[in-house]
Amino acid sequence: MSNLFKKIKVLIIDDSALVRDILAKGLSADPAIEVVGTAPDVYVGRDLIVKLKPDVLTLDIEMPKMDGIEFLRKLMPQYPLPVVVVSSLTQRGKLITMQALEAGAVDFVPKPATDVARGLSEMMLELRTKIKIASTANVSHWKNREIPVSDRKAKDESALNKALAESTDKVIAIGASTGGTEAIRKVIEQLPPFMPGIVIVQHMPKGFTKTFADRLNETSYMQVKEAEDGDRILNGRVYIAPGDYHMKVYRSGGQYKIQILEGEKVNGHRPSVDVMMFSVAESVGANAFGVILTGMGNDGAAGLKAMKEAGAKTIGQNQATCVVYGMPKVAYDIGAVDMQLPLNEIPNALIKLVKQSS
Repeated sequence: MSNLFKKIKVLIIDDSALVRDILAKGLSADPAIEVVGTAPDVYVGRDLIVKLKPDVLTLDIEMPKMDGIEFLRKLMPQYPLPVVVVSSLTQRGKLITMQALEAGAVDFVPKPATDVARGLSEMMLELRTKIKIASTANVSHWKNREIPVSDRKAKDESALNKALAESTDKVIAIGASTGGTEAIRKVIEQLPPFMPGIVIVQHMPKGFTKTFADRLNETSYMQVKEAEDGDRILNGRVYIAPGDYHMKVYRSGGQYKIQILEGEKVNGHRPSVDVMMFSVAESVGANAFGVILTGMGNDGAAGLKAMKEAGAKTIGQNQATCVVYGMPKVAYDIGAVDMQLPLNEIPNALIKLVKQSS
């Protein structure tokens, strides 16, 4: 075999012997992946990480002894490693998955809840794809980082109660994929409650988007919800596209509203960033601001360019702070980005752009 072809070394941590066996066989079927070991708990897993030096870790998060979240909080500052979480679709499973992403996991794959035979095949395909993406992820920024058990930011009620205009003539559109939940959180939590309405597409399965929105709502000055068809875009509000549905923005009289619709996947995704951003370019034009964050692939690049051509100001996340510099790179390469910034500078840049346009 050519030395140019280096297999991705994967370590599996799961308390179920059956699941470990299924994952090992399913992953080993891909010639690009080598399962170097399996562990029944995080203690065995920790020792195998040091011994086997895997490229990617798959982690079950609901385990005895020490759960995956606690493990991630200990692992990432000491030994940053791309982690793909394998999670359940229960409500508790969705919440824990959000916590895992906050603690440093790159991505997650839900376990099939029904039609296990067919669901398992789809899950393995998704897991193999996400392991390949994770193997290219940049997680170095977690090194020596303090990860508080909870960095909840209590809402400033007096700030929230300041009179918000009941409508907005401006809209901020944000798109992200791999690594995006954490990137979006870092942006939204730093924004004041008087910002224009924000529409967000994050590539995420059905059900998880509501959990993500609810969790973000607890920690942000702005009010965050999973978008619903007919929602009016208001200042101080954030609308997350529901998993498995496209989201568009349209003008109705003097108001901007949200349309939630089905339809074919675009760029392999539903919701698609391009679908949202093209609609913002058409309906909001120069009154819009576009942001493209970390993610694999090219979804959103063409839509962001359309926004820029319609007069919108556009921002792309820079390579150094992206988990995966895919979507922002394509957007930058095709001339869709006005300014490319580190993640921590994006909130202030947005605030400044909004003030300048007032």
